Amino acid sequence: MKEAFEVQHFFSLPSQYKFRDLTIEELKNVNKTYPNFTFSMNTYTFKDGSQKDLLNFSGTVPVKYGNSYNIPIRLWILDSHPFAPPICFLKPTVNMGISVGKHVDAHGRIYLPYLQNWSHPKSTVIGLIREMIAKFEEELPLYSLSSSDAARQSELLSYIAKITAGETDLKSKSKIGGSKNEGCINKITIVGAGDLGIACVLAVAAKGTADKVVLLDLSEGAAKGGTMDLDIFALPNVEISKDFSALADSKVVVLTVNSLGNAQTYLDVIQSNVDLFRGIIPAISHYSQNTVLLVASHPVEVMTYVSWKLSGFPKSRVIGVGANLDTERFRNILANLLKAQVLAKDAWIIGEQGEDKVPAWTSCNSVATQTEGMAAHNSRETVANRAMEVLKGKGQRSWSVGLSVADLADSILKDKRKVHSVSTLAKGCCDINSEVFLSLPCVLGTNGVIEMVKLEEDPLVQEKLQSSAGSIHDLQQQLQL
Repeated sequence: MKEAFEVQHFFSLPSQYKFRDLTIEELKNVNKTYPNFTFSMNTYTFKDGSQKDLLNFSGTVPVKYGNSYNIPIRLWILDSHPFAPPICFLKPTVNMGISVGKHVDAHGRIYLPYLQNWSHPKSTVIGLIREMIAKFEEELPLYSLSSSDAARQSELLSYIAKITAGETDLKSKSKIGGSKNEGCINKITIVGAGDLGIACVLAVAAKGTADKVVLLDLSEGAAKGGTMDLDIFALPNVEISKDFSALADSKVVVLTVNSLGNAQTYLDVIQSNVDLFRGIIPAISHYSQNTVLLVASHPVEVMTYVSWKLSGFPKSRVIGVGANLDTERFRNILANLLKAQVLAKDAWIIGEQGEDKVPAWTSCNSVATQTEGMAAHNSRETVANRAMEVLKGKGQRSWSVGLSVADLADSILKDKRKVHSVSTLAKGCCDINSEVFLSLPCVLGTNGVIEMVKLEEDPLVQEKLQSSAGSIHDLQQQLQL
């Protein structure tokens, strides 16, 4: 449904609007301040598929970013306005590309603190637009496309229009920007060009894991630092891009991005990362619908959960790097420093990264279950505790995590069916009833997690895992997805 809605017709605002007088008064102020805005009634489709005819307006707002720009936007006014915030989108032309960032996702939806903290009568549409302009002046949300990119953008805008109209199926086989040949190669995309992203590129390239490696650089402006060096020295089969379409048909997509905002609390830091992922994950889901997501962003357990929720992928295809690095180090310490080779082959680090990681064992033939009984069990615990003390002194530098990422990607791409300790959905394991991701031994193959390997039953290990699951779940409940 589409109906022109001029200023003089405000008084005929549909009866579905519960607070018509307040809404009409505010929209008159909007029209007075921004006379270029045009108003209409259109059908909006929500994420759950439900639809409503809503008042909306579109136009341009002035933004100074070096030069002056007119940024096209569209705001949808809910029928509970002004007690609920508008739904805000960019409205790019075919010659404009969307710069995905902290405040804008790949579909052009706009996320702002002002929207999250909306509260009538303090919050107003005029105030919202002013914050929108201020944020856009910090990070321009659109950029000019070349003629070839404009053709891809036209197709993407058509796709986004179908989302708004409720016509799309995210499981559709059609993809934008991907060639038939690309679907047949082992292609990895690393999202994020910070130290960790570049370390992952170098490790994957050195290991010869993939036929093609794409580094998706989401930073503003020209290539800097390591990205510039990669570009200068042109590693074979490595491509650097700022365009999401470059990740089309990736077999594995590695997420290394972390928000560099000015958040004050730990929860604010994580929420800032969630806001960043809201702009990234939908684009990945669109361009590489059958990929395996490998999450290395922090905190890895929470961000793996966020990636799973935002992507709509099956749990088997969303994995966190988890304790893979710690497990390999733990085994190396046991075997080479403490000369406990028998223990090392069945040893794992599980749970969550950081101080709450837990040593565990998978073999029923371990020393602890042989004839020595409790004495052997105590001996194993003593050796494990010594190994954990050594492990605590090992930091997780970017290049170390990069090597671990390359190891995991190698097992996935080559369908090795090798067991790794990775962050996976732990619900149903160790009496955990919440949707949390924890590191557990898993067999990895082309489609991600094939199966989870059974651990030795240990009440203390189970108690620690349940404690980690509880704290992570409490944290996740405070996030706005």
